[in-house]
Amino acid sequence: MPSLPTCDTLLLKLETGVLHITLNRPDSRNAMSLAMVAELRAVLAAARDDRSLRALVLRGAGGHFCAGGDIKDMASARSAGAAAYRELNRAFGSLLEEAQCVPQVLIAVLEGAVLGGGFGLACVSDIAIAGADAKFGLPETSLGVIPAQIAPFVVKRIGLTQTRRLALTAARFNGAEAERLGLVHFSEADEHAIERRLDETLEQIRQCAPGANAATKALLLASDSEPLDALLDQAAEQFAAAVTGDEGSEGTLAFVQKRAPNWAQ
Repeated sequence: MPSLPTCDTLLLKLETGVLHITLNRPDSRNAMSLAMVAELRAVLAAARDDRSLRALVLRGAGGHFCAGGDIKDMASARSAGAAAYRELNRAFGSLLEEAQCVPQVLIAVLEGAVLGGGFGLACVSDIAIAGADAKFGLPETSLGVIPAQIAPFVVKRIGLTQTRRLALTAARFNGAEAERLGLVHFSEADEHAIERRLDETLEQIRQCAPGANAATKALLLASDSEPLDALLDQAAEQFAAAVTGDEGSEGTLAFVQKRAPNWAQ
């Protein structure tokens, strides 16, 4: 695996093909500082091309996922004017784009505060597991600002109608409601249930070929923007390459031999 960057705001743990990334600013409920954004982007870049990594698990330290943007960074940018605010804001949007497109399965474990930027990170995950008592919300308008970089990702996750309601009221809601909205896939009663669900999800991911998962994820994301005819032509080419490639050959042989494929052993 490519060497991971040294981080001051993140804890990194590599375990059986899974990279656990923990936002580690518990004193601020893991508020998203510019330094944290830069470190997350560097970690994602280092992990991107490593096919031995099957999944990335993103969570927060100290009982909270992420309480949004760092007010201290915003205050520091004030003296530099609008250009500094644009840079600060757009850097987070770039992080969301990059997180959404990593070839590995991105799992978000959401506890405590999941606000603003944390809400945005939840929306770009492939699989989201929340505590039933987690606190979700888009508080930006209650602070006199807008969810500028987050909004497009929220709309794609839960739809325009619900996003309008939540963004224009700054309403707070729990993990059970987040599951009802389709923001998260699972709402679990307590920490033990969250860990069981995470372990079960990782075991399911390990049954899937990593190359096939990466190509499938890219295809699903492209389906949101590519013309259908061109997308299906491209998908047919990818299918032919997959079925005749190493993973496809191994998968079909394993099926015939009634054994687990090599990636699931």
